[in-house]
Amino acid sequence: MTVTASASTPEKQPRENPENHPETHPRKQADERLLRTSPLKRLLGRPELGSVVGALAVFLFFSIAADSFLRASSLSTVLYAASTIGIMAVPVALLMIGGEFDLSAGVLVTSSALISSMFSYRMTANVWVGVGVSLLVTLAIGAFNGFVLTRTRLPSFIVTLGTFLMLTGMNLGFTKLISDTVSTKSISDMDGFSSARAVFASTLTIGDVAFKVTILWWCALVALASWILLRTRSGNWIFAVGGNKDAARAVGVPVHRVRIGLYMGVALGAWISGQHLLFSYDVVQSGEGVGNELIYIIAAVIGGCLITGGYGSAVGSAVGAFIFGMTSKGIVFAQWNPDWFKFFLGAMLLLATLLNAWVRKRAEATT
Repeated sequence: MTVTASASTPEKQPRENPENHPETHPRKQADERLLRTSPLKRLLGRPELGSVVGALAVFLFFSIAADSFLRASSLSTVLYAASTIGIMAVPVALLMIGGEFDLSAGVLVTSSALISSMFSYRMTANVWVGVGVSLLVTLAIGAFNGFVLTRTRLPSFIVTLGTFLMLTGMNLGFTKLISDTVSTKSISDMDGFSSARAVFASTLTIGDVAFKVTILWWCALVALASWILLRTRSGNWIFAVGGNKDAARAVGVPVHRVRIGLYMGVALGAWISGQHLLFSYDVVQSGEGVGNELIYIIAAVIGGCLITGGYGSAVGSAVGAFIFGMTSKGIVFAQWNPDWFKFFLGAMLLLATLLNAWVRKRAEATT
């Protein structure tokens, strides 16, 4: 009896590489998002880390350069200056994380204030009616920006630049048409003005130090935006749209709705800032706000937001606004020549940004 080799010899099976066995190297098979990381690595990975270091450097610098900088009243002034920028920088940061810009944000603040003032004055109504109408119109302008962007697929730079120019012209045209001047009429004697001022422009005194209510608005917006970004599905959508909108759409993210919502968020911030502008002085100049949109964007960038989208934080934008506030008021407290104000402001912001970028690179290299 002849026995063939194939029958007597067991069939060779491919050897399993022990390097690929899950029991040998379980970490290779695990989802990297579920891996535990140390608190230090998580801290180094935060987008706002560089801006925090930059803020500390600016704070130390003016603490040495200006004797009055560390006074409680001076810090209150710095916080107020930071809050007026930060209220807008927070929604602008969310928009940038979503991968878009809004060049009409600065003028929209003035438009919101003008609508409240002129509607209340012309309709002789309670100022709260004007405030409500202003909210609706401002949100509609934000939705218009998002709708045009999503339907036409034009760059946000072009869309919002067009809105910026239209609002600039409308602010001046309507103001002169209704008031015959470039500023609105005073509404300080109208019903509801005192209560509206208490909400948008009051001053809270703690001890001997006065704090503007805008600081509370600013903190509330930072908390709300951080909760949305870090704790909700909408936050994941914002990061996904900013990172790669085509990939986000492929997995079911409503890209159009996210973008429109982000522009309406900027409009909400503009409405709050606009009401503060109106009820702080009870009249509004139609030409205000031009150029502020760049300040909001810069504050968000200093705070760690990437211009390309998909990365950043609300806290970082708040720190960026704080750096702006310290720099602008620290120059005054240091009694430097005001003729050089813009130079000093630009140099300090440039140094803070460079320090921010350096810290971020070191953190990325470490992680």
